[in-house]
Amino acid sequence: MFKKILIANRGEIACRVIKTARKMGIKTVAVYSDADAHALHVKMADEAVHIGPPPANQSYIVIDKIMEAIRKTGAEAVHPGYGFLSERMDFAAALEKEGVAFIGPPSGAIEAMGDKITSKRLAKEAGVSTVPGYMGLIADAEEAVKISDEIGYPVMIKASAGGGGKGMRIAWNAEEAREGFQSSKNEAANSFGDDRIFIEKFVTQPRHIEIQVLADAHGNCLYLNERECSIQRRNQKVIEEAPSPFLDAETRKAMGEQACALAKAVGYTSAGTVEFIVDGNRNFYFLEMNTRLQVEHPVTELITGIDLVEQMIRVAAGEKLPFAQDDIKINGWAMESRLYAEDPYRNFLPSIGRLTRYRPPVEGHTTRGGIVRNDTGVYEGGEISMFYDPMIAKLCTWGATRAEAIEEMRLALDTFEVEGIGHNLPFCAAVMDHERFISGNISTAFIAEEYPEGFQGVTLDAMTLKRVAAATAAMNRVAEIRRARISGTLGNHERHVGEDWVVSLQGEAFPLKIAADKAGSTVKFADGTHLRVESDWTPGRSLAQLLVESVPLVLKVDEIPMGFRIRVRGADLKVHVRTPRAHELSLLMPEKLPPDTSKFLLCPMPGLIVKIAVEEGQEVQEGQALATVEAMKMENILKAERKGVVAKINCAVGASLKVDDIIMEFE
Repeated sequence: MFKKILIANRGEIACRVIKTARKMGIKTVAVYSDADAHALHVKMADEAVHIGPPPANQSYIVIDKIMEAIRKTGAEAVHPGYGFLSERMDFAAALEKEGVAFIGPPSGAIEAMGDKITSKRLAKEAGVSTVPGYMGLIADAEEAVKISDEIGYPVMIKASAGGGGKGMRIAWNAEEAREGFQSSKNEAANSFGDDRIFIEKFVTQPRHIEIQVLADAHGNCLYLNERECSIQRRNQKVIEEAPSPFLDAETRKAMGEQACALAKAVGYTSAGTVEFIVDGNRNFYFLEMNTRLQVEHPVTELITGIDLVEQMIRVAAGEKLPFAQDDIKINGWAMESRLYAEDPYRNFLPSIGRLTRYRPPVEGHTTRGGIVRNDTGVYEGGEISMFYDPMIAKLCTWGATRAEAIEEMRLALDTFEVEGIGHNLPFCAAVMDHERFISGNISTAFIAEEYPEGFQGVTLDAMTLKRVAAATAAMNRVAEIRRARISGTLGNHERHVGEDWVVSLQGEAFPLKIAADKAGSTVKFADGTHLRVESDWTPGRSLAQLLVESVPLVLKVDEIPMGFRIRVRGADLKVHVRTPRAHELSLLMPEKLPPDTSKFLLCPMPGLIVKIAVEEGQEVQEGQALATVEAMKMENILKAERKGVVAKINCAVGASLKVDDIIMEFE
């Protein structure tokens, strides 16, 4: 077994590999850029080597710098994580030449399957059902349009060396194919150092289901069942689960055997994933093979009990897999929510900044019999950089059934505290409560179909609103009593906390009476409903964990004048708790309207201006591209919302902007 391995990656996956290596008694070496000097993976590793400036193409994907770090530290093996150099054949070959083990497949398998164009051709030759498309190299945008016209829209434009949603675009017409080709090419070059692009038919209403394979150098190849990854935005997975609620045993077996046959055909060893799209009749089509560890591997670990990173290390050290296909079972159900530094209220655009608060839920077994796991690469006070992928953590839960795994995830999301940046916790919570997701009737179009105007938060149902109203009334009573006991008051002039209150939230007002005892409070609503509230919340705490009629309710709490800002189950509410007279007077207060920004193009995220597509004085049409902003390795094209004339351009290419900085003004 290796004594020391280097992790050629960063963030949560580097931390994940370090944990398993530590468990196995193996020393670890981290590499880091200037931006990651104080990163968690650097703190966790036994050694750390600086490899250059923040941009990945000057640090994490520069093979010579990684090789230099290996020589400097004497590492015997390298785990590449995912992304960066994980699917670069020349990196695996460089390690092989140096006599350093690659904790991944042979370079030949990476070349055959890691390259999306070659893998599709090989799969087709092997008789595997594939999606119609053009597998050759595409010279320019005009050729891309011609090929797209021949395949028929919509088409998917993809980077050959791609992964993680980078270098991918869906085009519904020739103009989008032209724009998408260039953006995909640019993103591919920046993220992977390889700008080759291919095009395939985009199958509408598909489910994205993948098979985890694990192979050793002794001729054994197993499939560890499937993962459903259909909840995606911008081709990036957000929610994953294992197993899939859609597959039956027969389809699972057929997909697994086909995945293993494909792996064996290219002499594959280590962990890998064969991705399929599956239609409503359970017909499945080979999409691609990722010759690396997948982001969502924890859900497979939770239902099989197998540590995939450990098996990758053991296979790389020449060991034989310690189990057979018949040993692989499905135990319960697992969910994963990817926590991203992105603003769901701004179409999931990236967000950067300092984590002023980062408090994940407690990991391990829960009182309800489930499991909570959080794979992360950040810490409170750390910085979220604009140079890398926006993923902060992977929150996973396990339950005996799918319904139990979902309920564990709901409570885990409610107790996860993140402040200082935009993040998608509210959206993940909304998905867990969505009827369509709960039913398992999902596809890769789920987000586009269910949130066509973007995510605007959640409107709570009537019963949940009443529970929140009762809870905040009880919390307000505790805060009022505390305020009434302030020292320095005149004798016989104490404040008395009354029983009658009006709780206003989500456009509704609930008149109620509250009576308290040592164990909690009973809240009586005007319609006669009684709700019992038990709470240990004290003023100043940011998390309130309550029982309302014995139903767990977890609220994220910020105190505001005459009430609270409450975040729960994807809803962000201003809750006002007033006396009846104060409520009556509040109805007479004028409403403050937001400023009119319709004449400005505002930067929707912190990022770099890489292109200004118009000039001052130019007339623009609705939908016309105005500027391109790059953030977290993704290019975002900003388009005109209506016809107008550009009056002033406020920044130049290369400018670094904050959220809501003015890019240009219109007449």
